[in-house]
Amino acid sequence: MKVFGIDIIRGSVRSKSRRPMYALVRMEDGEIVAESAVTGFRLFRLLNDEQPDLLAVDSLQEIAVDQHDLYAFLQALPPSVRLVQVTGGERKESLGKVASRFNISFNRFDPYDEARTIARVASLGAGAEVIAFENSSEVVVSRHRSPGKGGWSQNRYVRKIHGAVQQKAREIEMALVAAGLRYRKKETRAFGGASRVSFDVAAARDQVPAGTFRGADVQVRIAGKRLERIRFRPLSGKPRYLIVGIDPGTTTAVAALDLDGNLLYCDSSRQMAMSDVIEAIYRIGKPLVIASDVHEMPFSVEKIRRAFNGIPYTPRQDMSVETKLELTAPFPHRNDHERDALAAALDASRSYRNKFQNLLRRVPPGYDLDDVRAGIVRGQSLEQVLSEIKGKVVRPVDEAPKVEIDAVRDERIRILDGTVKRLKAVVQELQEELQQRDHEIIRLKARITKVRSQVDKEVRRSTEMVTRDAIIASLKKRLRREERTSGKLRRRMEKLRIFDETGIDTAAVLFKLLPSLTREGIKALADELGIREGDLLFVPRIDVWGKNAARELAASGIDGLVARIPSAARFDPQLEAIFREAAVPLISAEAAGTVMKGGMVSADRARLDAAFQAWEDGQREYEREKKAKLLEDIYREYRTERGKEMKKVG
Repeated sequence: MKVFGIDIIRGSVRSKSRRPMYALVRMEDGEIVAESAVTGFRLFRLLNDEQPDLLAVDSLQEIAVDQHDLYAFLQALPPSVRLVQVTGGERKESLGKVASRFNISFNRFDPYDEARTIARVASLGAGAEVIAFENSSEVVVSRHRSPGKGGWSQNRYVRKIHGAVQQKAREIEMALVAAGLRYRKKETRAFGGASRVSFDVAAARDQVPAGTFRGADVQVRIAGKRLERIRFRPLSGKPRYLIVGIDPGTTTAVAALDLDGNLLYCDSSRQMAMSDVIEAIYRIGKPLVIASDVHEMPFSVEKIRRAFNGIPYTPRQDMSVETKLELTAPFPHRNDHERDALAAALDASRSYRNKFQNLLRRVPPGYDLDDVRAGIVRGQSLEQVLSEIKGKVVRPVDEAPKVEIDAVRDERIRILDGTVKRLKAVVQELQEELQQRDHEIIRLKARITKVRSQVDKEVRRSTEMVTRDAIIASLKKRLRREERTSGKLRRRMEKLRIFDETGIDTAAVLFKLLPSLTREGIKALADELGIREGDLLFVPRIDVWGKNAARELAASGIDGLVARIPSAARFDPQLEAIFREAAVPLISAEAAGTVMKGGMVSADRARLDAAFQAWEDGQREYEREKKAKLLEDIYREYRTERGKEMKKVG
């Protein structure tokens, strides 16, 4: 296989004054045959002359300014030459990282060394081919010169040109028919033949049995139909080796790393069956190591390992949560299941890290390190792995094999046959397991129905118990409330009994003790002894009182209120007015001669009668003054109204 590797030395495709100069390295069958510095024009001359299989670059920006320029560059390439970007397609990586995969080191400041590395990794299958055209082409046969106005021989001259166009179109059509290619023809008839003939051929440019041609009268142009966007196709179809961690259970999680420890995939699902796990892993790459986070590998993980013929890995003891958190901290994960699967894969990758590092010093440049690592992990010696890799021929994906396949000796077919047999066994085991699960589901449904009926009975019973407990609690509250009420009533009856027994003495008069002349005091006395008509009340202090409380007490029908006041002071006129209006006696404790002893208040009957008599005398004087004042008010109002009438008459 012939490979051209280029790297820019100076200049730029974006510059109009300083066109790029490239370092060109030509390689045949893995050996460098020539190195030179070429311009873009000289590069195309060499491509057309030598027709290499691959033209390898590390970045498309070194050969084209934009996508339109890239289409023009690919159109100008010979049909058999494929453009390869060795740093990848949609997801690019550095040239150093690509070269490290093959244990190749280079000086990134030397364009020739970079061009050598580019050509070498391209010949080993690295990178992606740039695809810009569909699998269809357009062949256009047209005039190469304009007939012009001409003279006496103008008609003969035009017939000659148009006849040459028609003749060339017929030759190309015969070649297409001989090659068995489908096409559509569009012809523009003209005087003496055709001025333009186009063929839409259902084949790629390199499969069209014709080439670009420019003659004296005729020109032929072959162009592929552009894709809507540039696509990339991996140059090598070999899958990547993986280290896979699996956490089985109701929620199954899968994590996949490459052999360098980079996370490629991490996902979990409750609806993921074993077949889905196998399919998901197969889409990512080829599992080399299947790992679990527990010492005893679960049976479901073992099934997946056997399906891929992978190397099992389990830790010496079950991994703790702290270890898992420490391992997975730099990597994203959504739940504990993904964390466990990722921790298993990372632990397996860490166990092989030192072994892989030692290989870098022992493996010669030019070997795919992933293949070497895979052979070492499978238990082969380094010499065996290198000899097997050296005996293989790296072939691009779309290159047809040149020798017949012998099914007995072909190692890949033998491996695939074994894989198919293992997958069939796994499918059979999965089907048996599925049938067992169906039986288990039926049994569990019956058990659930039975348990549910028992639970319903217990729920109904518990509901009745809750209702009864609520009724009992409510009755207990009512009972405690009634007990408190009856206790208050008993205490009140006892005090009334004592009060009534004490009042039998005819020489002394008993008073009910009012704590204060406020609503709170009245309520306290009413709750304790009650306030009835004809009662005599005694207030120890009268310095604080309320108008509403005084009016309420005066209107209750009591026979009188005795209050203690200082000897030099008198009752508040407003308070006295309230009791005068209600005709309820308000007497000072000094005048009544009250005595308080042991919570009981009493007064001498004779002295109390004298105090009541004095109050009645004062009450009669109050009513007389009230009537006199009323007459004065009536007379004053009459005079005022009479004066107003006299003024109106005058």
